[in-house]
Amino acid sequence: MNEKLKQYEEKMTKSLDFLKTDLQGIRAGRANPHVLDKIKVDYYGTPTPIQQVGNVSVPEARIIQISPWEKNLLKEIEKAILASDIGITPTNDGNTIRLVFPELTEERRKQIAKDVKKKGEDAKVAVRNIRRDGVDAVKKLKGGELSEDELKDMEDDLQKMTDKFIKEIDAAVEEKNKEVTTI
Repeated sequence: MNEKLKQYEEKMTKSLDFLKTDLQGIRAGRANPHVLDKIKVDYYGTPTPIQQVGNVSVPEARIIQISPWEKNLLKEIEKAILASDIGITPTNDGNTIRLVFPELTEERRKQIAKDVKKKGEDAKVAVRNIRRDGVDAVKKLKGGELSEDELKDMEDDLQKMTDKFIKEIDAAVEEKNKEVTTI
């Protein structure tokens, strides 16, 4: 792999990683602690992730349980969950908070699958834009530093790299769609 192309591979890797992280946060009818990743709790004036103020566990397939290390955080955690976009009302028993995930309707599953597909398409567009930037940069080197053959080889390498990342994006989207549509 040419050193000049390394930066484009890194950018494509970041796009793929972003997609995978984004897909983890999508709830698919099962309790997944990753839906809490973006939620911050006011911990003595500092926005802090829920995982850092308590123990997050999944005692059953449809339940996430949060046991804060300090009881006075129960209200703050509850408030943060209600303010978030996960769409689940927490239940507080005085010691722990439980999030019960309802069964997804067929319509909701289709909507989530559509959203997953759109996120995948956005990631592919990002990867293709990176390839285009790479090809433009390579063409600017034409005549000076590179021969025609070297130029063509670098463009081919960029295309192979793009194809590899597109395939990985498709696989990630396919896997998430299976998870969403499986009852």
